[in-house]
Amino acid sequence: MDLTIHTGDGIFNYRACGLLIHEGKLLVTQVEKDGHFFLPGGRVTFGEQAEAAVLREIREEIGIECRILRTLWLNQAFFTHQDQRFHELCFYFLLDWSGTDLLSRGKEFFTWEGQKENRFLWVPFED
Repeated sequence: MDLTIHTGDGIFNYRACGLLIHEGKLLVTQVEKDGHFFLPGGRVTFGEQAEAAVLREIREEIGIECRILRTLWLNQAFFTHQDQRFHELCFYFLLDWSGTDLLSRGKEFFTWEGQKENRFLWVPFED
């Protein structure tokens, strides 16, 4: 079960995400034309380590095997999305994705995760 807790005041999420970097660009994702971009990854499940969660999420969302180079930071965020208040903790990991076919997919590509379409694109750091 994902570590998402619905409270009377909002939703708490525990996430892990990965930074995939290539020639000054960062891979970001967008779900179903939601308008918001974020880093690939997802919710940690109960009893799962954040490191295992980010590798699982990358495998599920993009279909590649990565390894963690290092933990970058832990971020605490407060935001509102679709009229819901969120409190989120997220571990950010620098990932090694060498040896994968990721670049052959182009500067923008799409994947399906169940009924959900994920859009991925390489964005220059300055953007």
